[in-house]
Amino acid sequence: MPRRRSPSPSSSTAPRNRTPQPVRVRRRTFGDFVKAFLAFVALAVLLVGVPVALAMTAGWPFPETFEPMEWLKQDISVSTFLSILTFVVWLAWAQFTACVLVEMKAALSGVGVPGRVPGAGPSQLLARQLVAALLLVGATAASFTPSLAQLGQTYDDNQRPTVAAAQQTPGLFAQQQEQAAGTAAAVAEQASHTEATPAAKKQGDTKFYRIQPPEGRHHDSLWEIAERHLGDGRRYKEIFELNKDRVQPDGSRLSEASLIRPGWIMEMPGDARGGDLVEMPGDAPEVSPEVRQQISDYARTGDGAHEQGGAHEQGGAQEQGGDQAQGSGGEGSGGGTAHVDLPQQRPAPGTGHADLQRPAPDQVATPAQDSSSFGLPEALLTAPLLAAGLLGALGHRRRQALWQSAFAGIGGRRGMEPPTPTGDALDVQDALLVGADPEGVRLLDRSLRGLAASLAAESRPLPTVYAAWMSNGDLHLQLAQPSGKPPSPWQLGQDQTFWMLARADAETYEDVDTAAPYPGLVSLGTMDDSRLLLNLESVPGIVSLSGREEDRAAVFASVAAELATNGWSDRMTITLVGFGEDLTALAPSRLRHLDGIEALIETMEAETRQRRGALGAAGHDSVLTGRTGPAQHTRWAPHLVLLAAEPSPEDAMTLAELAADASRLGIGYLVGTGSGDLPGAAWEMEITGEGRLLAPLLGLELDAQLLPAAERRAVVELFTDADPEHGPDGPGTTPPFLVDISEQGRPAVYARLVGPYEIIGLETPDGERSALLHEALALLLLHREGVHPRVLSSALWPRGVTDDVREALLDRLRDWLGTDPDGTPRLRTDDAGRLTLAKSVVSDLDVLRSLYHEATQGRGVDSRAVRGRLLTDALVLVRGPLLADRPEGRYRWLTHEIVDAQLPLLVADTGLALAEFHMEKNRAEKAIEALNAALRTAPSDERLWNELLRATHALDDPGRLTALASDLLTRSGARGLPPRTEALLDELLPTWRDAVAAAG
Repeated sequence: MPRRRSPSPSSSTAPRNRTPQPVRVRRRTFGDFVKAFLAFVALAVLLVGVPVALAMTAGWPFPETFEPMEWLKQDISVSTFLSILTFVVWLAWAQFTACVLVEMKAALSGVGVPGRVPGAGPSQLLARQLVAALLLVGATAASFTPSLAQLGQTYDDNQRPTVAAAQQTPGLFAQQQEQAAGTAAAVAEQASHTEATPAAKKQGDTKFYRIQPPEGRHHDSLWEIAERHLGDGRRYKEIFELNKDRVQPDGSRLSEASLIRPGWIMEMPGDARGGDLVEMPGDAPEVSPEVRQQISDYARTGDGAHEQGGAHEQGGAQEQGGDQAQGSGGEGSGGGTAHVDLPQQRPAPGTGHADLQRPAPDQVATPAQDSSSFGLPEALLTAPLLAAGLLGALGHRRRQALWQSAFAGIGGRRGMEPPTPTGDALDVQDALLVGADPEGVRLLDRSLRGLAASLAAESRPLPTVYAAWMSNGDLHLQLAQPSGKPPSPWQLGQDQTFWMLARADAETYEDVDTAAPYPGLVSLGTMDDSRLLLNLESVPGIVSLSGREEDRAAVFASVAAELATNGWSDRMTITLVGFGEDLTALAPSRLRHLDGIEALIETMEAETRQRRGALGAAGHDSVLTGRTGPAQHTRWAPHLVLLAAEPSPEDAMTLAELAADASRLGIGYLVGTGSGDLPGAAWEMEITGEGRLLAPLLGLELDAQLLPAAERRAVVELFTDADPEHGPDGPGTTPPFLVDISEQGRPAVYARLVGPYEIIGLETPDGERSALLHEALALLLLHREGVHPRVLSSALWPRGVTDDVREALLDRLRDWLGTDPDGTPRLRTDDAGRLTLAKSVVSDLDVLRSLYHEATQGRGVDSRAVRGRLLTDALVLVRGPLLADRPEGRYRWLTHEIVDAQLPLLVADTGLALAEFHMEKNRAEKAIEALNAALRTAPSDERLWNELLRATHALDDPGRLTALASDLLTRSGARGLPPRTEALLDELLPTWRDAVAAAG
């Protein structure tokens, strides 16, 4: 079976040029002149003949008098109906005339895409074809892509790029396989055209621009360059694609469209115009010899390398096209062998670099380029969806542990930090912070739920989806069979079995109350710039995975971890057999472990029978139709089985029989095998020792997403350490960083984070980098254990940044913080390469933790006076929420932190301790004052309200207690009072219900 192979990115030293290939200019034929003549006649008849005929036969559409009330009183006669019909025809003619004018203007100017005339889809398409045929024999026809052969296509189809993808595999079903020969021919034609283009290209067609130095506050940008020399700033993406990753004269590369430097050279599109462009470096006397040499050297890295790399890539495409043709012929006789296609590539959305799938951090700075990577696990750095799921689940677990420890007193932690990870666990946590793409997960989840809601509103069933591709900012769903036109804003993709959603459209979705339609989607790996998510529950049978045991285990662990923690699913059951008992700590409510295959078969036989009966009783064809019904949130959750141990032939046949109808029931099977031959397997995959995931029958060869054994153990350690009951003696209560709270411990730099952000002891930096420096310092202050440099850069620049920009910021941060009196810098690097702050740099949050610790576990334990003073000083520090005035769009890394849960708990603990201190001396008013101060920062803490009720009751003022109860009832809203608070009120004021009702 021929295997589909994608050209390796490392096969050429030059980056790929992804710009569209120029349209081949062909000679005009006699048929072209005939089409042009016929188009001219048609336009003349429609534009001139129709209004003349209407004016002569039916008259002008406008009445002689304007009397609307008289018109309404008249009877509707035949003449009235004909007049209305005539007016509608006049409107249609006017709309068509507007379409012709718009298309003529766009065709003659040769710039931009024609504007849309409202409500004129078919009319504008007809106008476009007629204008194109008319201009086919003129000079502007070469840039007018639609032809008369496309008359049957929709207007929306004509808006999509016409450049064919060079890597298109056969379809998912037998009816798609007959398209493979045509696809291969188109790829071969495109390849031969691409190879011929550089040879025919004139040297003078290429122009170059040198980035100018800044003038005052003005800095050159690709947008302004495109606006000056291409007439449209939005064409900056063409310049970016021509120069992406090419070595500049200073040795650096262009990796982000917004990061350009003076002295860099930009190759420009052939239609660029302007006086400061250089067309031929050798014939530009106004340019210095040094610059001419730099431009000549840079030109060779473009044209020569592109020509060589392009030949290699297109050769691979031709070979692939041949493979597809052979595969189509061979598999067509096999009958219905499924394939997973790679969707067509399309330009990134308007932001240029903001994709639905955030570029993996190693695409910004790989270990070979980044000397400060310090061995962070690449498996998690290159798995943004898995990392986001694990990071979100870990944050939820830690928050849950904090609340449990606060309300149940588990371990005595009560508002303190969770245990700080060390060793491999710390490296894995850093890798999760760097690699996670929570925004991509959010958009994927909203897009899928929005699609389900739109289909439900149209009373349409969910289509069966085999796979999802996240590619260049777009989401492509590959359907099992054509399912009609997708609901807006989804569009048809490269054929009827692809539904596509652009990132700009995905961002318009909001949260909807509907069930997750495709919770079985899980990442398998990447191919070129696309990430594949396979829908395990839709596979028509068993998916087998062969390869070495340790390689299979890495794939199984990755699949299990992502399914257990992903953000685009609701309820599900994941059964692990033969591996992963420790992984159940990630999500005990989802993951379960079985000891052997016998127990699995017994369990799945019973569940298969139960699901068949439930579907029949509900009248559903499959779980997909059930997920859009009234019971969508409680039923039809998927059950995915991951069997790492190879079953015997008898057990394999039994599983195959169970899996024959599994896709309809929402059950999926992924089974490992060492031999590569599993009876009853519908789809077969193989994992190699080099980390490649091969699926020849599916036409796939991916860079597999893995979770190796060492990283798996470290991930599990992070989750088990977050358990509030972990360890025999419970977690320690000592903060990771204690401050000397005496007069002698006055810090050199003091940052106020609890409330508005202020820094005492440093001058405010000048320029635009002040905000970045403040944000970097805040991140370091919240992590006294140290911050990995890549974690810092990922937090400040979520879309990635080059090494030199990061190092420049760190140098400025060191200079800003300065040195201690002994000469040591206040920003240091520890033995593991992490950034740490000196003890002389302190935040008010550090002081708050230290004061509370000293009051409750230090000197305040033996001295009541000291305890009261320390707790009072601690509560005075609280001025509001953390970083209350942070700018919009910054500090997004706080979503990964749990300080938003820690700070209210710590403040509440402080207020409770101070209230208890005052109540010991029957100072109820002082206790109420302390509790109210804590409630301003922790308004939802039930413990504070209960203590406030007790302190108010101690005043022996039923009216005041009734008013407080009424206030609490109002705050609780429709949910009502918590059970503990309600029981306390029953004890303190048995008649509170009647009193509140009377007062209300």
